[in-house]
Amino acid sequence: MRRSQGTRQAPPVTSPRELRQGASRGHQRSWLSGYFTLHLSMAIQSLGRLFRTPFATLMTAAVIGIALALPTGLYVMLDNLQQAGGNWDDSTQVSLFLKNQVSEDQALALAHRLEQRRDIQAVQYISAEQALAEFQSQSGFGAVLDNLNSNPLPSVLVLRPLLVDDDPSQAEALVNGLKRLPEVDVAQLDMQWLKRLFAILETIQRGVMIIAILLGLAVLLTVGNTIRLAIENRRDEIIITKLIGATNAFIRRPFLYYGVWYGLFGGLLALILVDISILLLQEPVTRLTGLYGSAYSLGLLDFTLSATILSGGMLLGLVGSWIAVGRHLSQIEPR
Repeated sequence: MRRSQGTRQAPPVTSPRELRQGASRGHQRSWLSGYFTLHLSMAIQSLGRLFRTPFATLMTAAVIGIALALPTGLYVMLDNLQQAGGNWDDSTQVSLFLKNQVSEDQALALAHRLEQRRDIQAVQYISAEQALAEFQSQSGFGAVLDNLNSNPLPSVLVLRPLLVDDDPSQAEALVNGLKRLPEVDVAQLDMQWLKRLFAILETIQRGVMIIAILLGLAVLLTVGNTIRLAIENRRDEIIITKLIGATNAFIRRPFLYYGVWYGLFGGLLALILVDISILLLQEPVTRLTGLYGSAYSLGLLDFTLSATILSGGMLLGLVGSWIAVGRHLSQIEPR
């Protein structure tokens, strides 16, 4: 008997189109790998050149750092003032001086009605006797008040309004409505200081924006001038590189990384300067806010703002170097 032979499966046939697609994908991967390797090599080489001149690099980075630290510090102080203003706004009180003929039961009923309103956080009732005792203990005229035949002080309801978006006009509208209540004799609210505070903060915010734009231009000029000097110092090297066929894009690349590194170093110095300034101001600011009955204290830079400063510094450095290289590199040509 003949032994049956197993059938052998034929290998799959690859079409020429599939071969071309595979070769194209391999070429793309190879090109991307070479592209990133080239940029990484340029970035490391440019960083090494900066480290060879540490004093000049530090001076340039210090100028950029100070230019970035000034608007950053002003922004941080403004943000802290706005938060502190919000905390003081929470402690804003409205005092309702009730009429003399209003009894304690009527006053408590009015306090209960006001507590149900959405624009009022809390209501505290102070009777005429409590108000007189507090005034005697704090004013120093206790002996004089003892000679009075009757209590001249009215009952008071102390309200804490609920303000949205730190808008003082909401409290004023609340007071105007409370004045029309039949039990209320006088409704008092001291909001002038808060309105002035928000007006001052708005003015400072506009000033910080203008200063940030001007100092951003100063960073561009600083980086541009530094890159211009670097191009002039390497003029002979650039001419020889062009003679052997290097393109402007290839020659431009390390100078662009110079700008990025300058911006990064300047951003790091700006963060250090701002954090040191906050630490130095933290104790006196805490004492100041404590005098106003607030436990607010300055906070250090958060991650989002720190990342914004670093990325902004790198972007300014890149733009400044791009402008300088585009202007001066085209003027260097082999003769």
